[in-house]
Amino acid sequence: MTQPPRRVLFGAAYYHEYQPYERLKDDLDLMAEAHFNVIRVGESVWSTWEPENGRFELDWLQPVLDSAHEHRIAVILGTPTYAIPPWLARQYPEIAGERGTGQRIGWGSRQEVDYTHPAFRFHAERVIRNVVSRYAKHPAVIGFQVDNEPGLELFHNHGVFQRFVDHLRHTYGDVDTLNREWGLTYWSHRLSTWADLWTPDGNSQPQYDLAWRRFQAALTTEFIEWQADIVRAYASPDQFVTTCIAYDRPGIEDDALTRRLDVTAGNPYYPMQHSLALPNPHPTRQTAAANEGTWALYRIADRFYASRQEPFLVTETNAQTIGGSSANKPAYDGQWRQAAWALISRGASMIEYWHWHTLHYGTETYVGGILPHSGRPGRIYRELAALGAELEEAGDLVASLTPDADVAFLYSLPSKWALEAQPSLATSDGTPDRRSHATIFDAFYRGAFDAGLQARLVHPDQLDTVDLPPLLVVPAFYAADDGTLDRLLAYANSGGHLVIGPRTGYADPEARARTDIQPARLARAAGVCYDEFTNLDTAVRVHGSAELPLPAWANALHWAEGLVPDGADVLATYASPHLERWPAATTRRCGAGRITYVGTVPDPAFAEALFGWAVPAEASGRPHPSVTATSATAPDGRRVRFLHNWSWDPVSVSVPTTVENIVTHVTYAAGHAVELGPWDVQVFTERD
Repeated sequence: MTQPPRRVLFGAAYYHEYQPYERLKDDLDLMAEAHFNVIRVGESVWSTWEPENGRFELDWLQPVLDSAHEHRIAVILGTPTYAIPPWLARQYPEIAGERGTGQRIGWGSRQEVDYTHPAFRFHAERVIRNVVSRYAKHPAVIGFQVDNEPGLELFHNHGVFQRFVDHLRHTYGDVDTLNREWGLTYWSHRLSTWADLWTPDGNSQPQYDLAWRRFQAALTTEFIEWQADIVRAYASPDQFVTTCIAYDRPGIEDDALTRRLDVTAGNPYYPMQHSLALPNPHPTRQTAAANEGTWALYRIADRFYASRQEPFLVTETNAQTIGGSSANKPAYDGQWRQAAWALISRGASMIEYWHWHTLHYGTETYVGGILPHSGRPGRIYRELAALGAELEEAGDLVASLTPDADVAFLYSLPSKWALEAQPSLATSDGTPDRRSHATIFDAFYRGAFDAGLQARLVHPDQLDTVDLPPLLVVPAFYAADDGTLDRLLAYANSGGHLVIGPRTGYADPEARARTDIQPARLARAAGVCYDEFTNLDTAVRVHGSAELPLPAWANALHWAEGLVPDGADVLATYASPHLERWPAATTRRCGAGRITYVGTVPDPAFAEALFGWAVPAEASGRPHPSVTATSATAPDGRRVRFLHNWSWDPVSVSVPTTVENIVTHVTYAAGHAVELGPWDVQVFTERD
C-alpha cells in the first residue's frame, strides 16, 4: 500500500444498486454507528455502468460516494470486468472462455470470458477508463480493486493455445529441446514441428500439464497488471491498486500476481460455530472449500501475508456462512470478533465483510450479509458494531502488524500443480487425491499450530529476502529446483533446523523424477535415503524414541517412504510387521544445524509432538487446550499480544509479561491471571 492505514479499515462490500427500495441514508447511518470506515463498491455491475454498447451511465454511484464521504467512510472502487453485460456476450460470442477446446462456457453466471481476447480487452479498457476517470478524484476513494477473484478458469481457447505454443517456442527454442526436456520419446509424443503440439484436452504428460498451469497463471498475472496500469493513469499517489484473491483459484500464482500491485488483498471464508472449537474436533483431511478448524483460519492468513511478505487487506469474509441456505451456520456470539482479531494478529490491515445487505434475488440470495432480508439490524450487526468500537479504540496500534514466527514453511505452487496432475496420495475410496499437496502441507502446518507455534509461509524465491526463524519446514516441495534445494542445505549448515516432509525434492522443475538418491541433493547431509514408498490404506501406529516421545495414539497417515538411515538417528518407527524395518522419522546434525526427515504424513498427535520437540519448550505449547497465544510488532515497534479462547468454557490464563488491555486499558503484571469468557479474545500491548 502507498501508505499504511492509520487504523484497521473496517466495513463491508456495499451494493446500493441491488436494494429493492431507497435506503442509502439509513444504510450509511447504520454503518457509521457501527464504526465502519470503509466500503467496497461498483465491481459487479458492468451492465449498469454501460447498459448498451458505448452508452455509459456513470452518475448513479455519485450519491453513494458523497454519502460515504459525509459519514467519513472511505471507499474502494472496483472495476466491473469479471461479470460482463449481456450485450457484450451477444455481440461478441467469440470472447467466451472455453473449458475444453471448442467447448464454450455458457453465459449466465460470471467470469465466463477469455480475458486475453482483444475484443474483450477493448471493451474492458473502455469501461475501466470511464468509471475510474469519473470517480478517481472523489475524496472518498482511497483505492481501487481491479477485477474480482481472478483465475477461476483455465482457458482452452484457440488464441490462448497459440500463445502457449509461442511461449514454449520462446522458452525452449526448438522442438528438439522440448522433446528432450519433456521426455516426449515416451508413448511416441516426439514433435517434429511446433504444429505437432496437441491441445491440453486429452493430455496426460505431467511436464505439459505443469507448463500449462504456469502459463495460465501468468495470463492471469498479466491481465491484472494490465488493468492496474490503466487505473494508475488516473489514480493519485496515495490511492492503492489491488485485486481480491481467492487463493483456491486454479489460475493464479499469488506471489507473482501481487508483485506489481500495491498491497495484497484476499477473501478468507471458513466454517464457523463448532468448526472453530479448540481442541479441534475435525478430521485431518479437509475438502478444498472447507478450511475447517481454527488452525486453517490462521493458515489462510499466513498465506495472505506470504504473497508479498507484508500486511494485507481482507476484502471479503464471512458475515454469515458463504453458501446456500442448506449450509448456513452463522457464528456463535463472539466468533466474528475472534476471527477478525485472529486475522489482524497475522497482518490484516482491513476487515471487510461480504456483504452489507443480504440479497433478495439471484444466485447468492442466501449468502447472508450483515443485515438480514428485512434490512433491520440484528445480532450480527450488534456483534460487528461492538467490534468496530474496539478497533476504533485500538487505533494505529493494531494496523499493519508484522506477525511473529517461530517456524517457517516453504510453500510451492508448482509443486501443488504437479501433485494435482500426478497425485501421490489416495482418497478414502482409493481414487487419486488431487489435494495431495494440501493434505501433506496442512498436516505439518496443523502440527505447528497445535504445538502453539506461530508460522510464516515463504515462497521459494523469497528465501533470500525473508529473515527465517530457527525452524524451516519443507513438506511436499515436489517440483524442486537445484538452487532452492541448495539454499535449504545452506540454511541447515548455517545453524537452522530443517525439517523435510514427504515428496520433497523428488522431481525437478519440469516435474521429472530425479535420478538422484532421494531426497535429492539432501540425502547425504540428512543421513538418510530411500528408494521405495507405499500408500497407506489405513492409519499405522507410530512409536517414538527417547529423543522424541510420542503419545500412544500417534499415527502415520496416507504414505510411507522406506527410509534407510546412513548416519541419521531414528526418531520414530512404525508399529507394523512390514514397515517396522524403516523409520518414520530421522534426524542428524548438519554443520551448525540439523536436518530432520519425516517420511510419512503425521496425524495431529504425531505432528504436535514433532514440533514440540523441534522448538525449545519456552517457545512452544499452549497456555490452555482451548487458548491460542499469538504476538506481533506494530510499525512503531510496540509489541502486541493476543489471547483467544476458542470454546464455551471460561478459562484463566496468566500473562508472561506486563501488559495493558488495549480496550479497557487495565494493566496486568507478569504472571497475573487474565479471565477469558466463552469465545473471547483479549488484546494487549506490552509495558515495561
